[in-house]
Amino acid sequence: MHPFVGVTGLPRLRVPPVLGGLPGVRADEPLDLVGRVALVTCAAEGIGRATAVALGARGARVVLVDVAEDLLDEATLLAGDDAHDAHAIVADVRDRVAMADAVREVRSRFGRLDVVVANAGVAPEAATLRTTDLDDFDRVVGVNLTGVMNTVHPAIDDVVATRGHVHVVSSVAAFAPGFGAASYGASKAGVEHIGRALRIELGPTGASAGVAYFGVVATSLVRRTFEEDPLGRRVETLMPAPVRRRISPEQAAASIVDGIEQRSARSIAPRLWEPYSLMREVMNRRLDEALRADARVQSVLAAVERRTRG
Repeated sequence: MHPFVGVTGLPRLRVPPVLGGLPGVRADEPLDLVGRVALVTCAAEGIGRATAVALGARGARVVLVDVAEDLLDEATLLAGDDAHDAHAIVADVRDRVAMADAVREVRSRFGRLDVVVANAGVAPEAATLRTTDLDDFDRVVGVNLTGVMNTVHPAIDDVVATRGHVHVVSSVAAFAPGFGAASYGASKAGVEHIGRALRIELGPTGASAGVAYFGVVATSLVRRTFEEDPLGRRVETLMPAPVRRRISPEQAAASIVDGIEQRSARSIAPRLWEPYSLMREVMNRRLDEALRADARVQSVLAAVERRTRG
């Protein structure tokens, strides 16, 4: 329950055109990335690697964090010309101590931390809630949601000190109808709320936060989910053609980095998801009921349950 439900007598809130707080501080002033230090998680491949490379191209010094040490070295070379420009840290976002140590290492090596991109994410095995493996549920939430918190929390004071920016990577799955992968949608909805809450809380500081939402990005995660899994391919065929359109990791990264520079509250790609996001409550009421009664959807879900139960 929301903490204000049932509370009466609250003052009317006037939302100013620009959220700020301190005199002379505007959290919406552009952020020049030249010379800034940015930390990116899940940076060895996909969206994370493309984001690290894009940040480096715009003048930032980049710290790449991932568990895939072999891929991480290659990504680090792409993100910077030398060790002064890019640095790799092997760490698992689920490990709270390791992520706190990673932030301390950034602080020690570069003397500052300006930008955090909490990008780590995994997808579950397709399953209904009734047949979900709870260990797999914990794995997805641990990486996608708790991992974001483990990344952001130890870095907030540093970002405030430099009037920097935090960008958390959610998904259109945070607000689109979900079935067969509830842990993913639930975790990404939680990420959205972390980003929105942090943006409000940083209002008076001059620092800022934003949320990235993506549709289908051509990454290894999407390949495993939709292309290599026969049931995943069936699920994808139920999506409208425009929604199935893939964007590249580089397009997703450009959306993130543009959002950081502009201190945007949200970055969304492809843009066709923007109207849906704005009208989510109205559209989802109808869509949830339509999908509930759709024989094709129920046929796919029945096949998912049969496979899960062996």
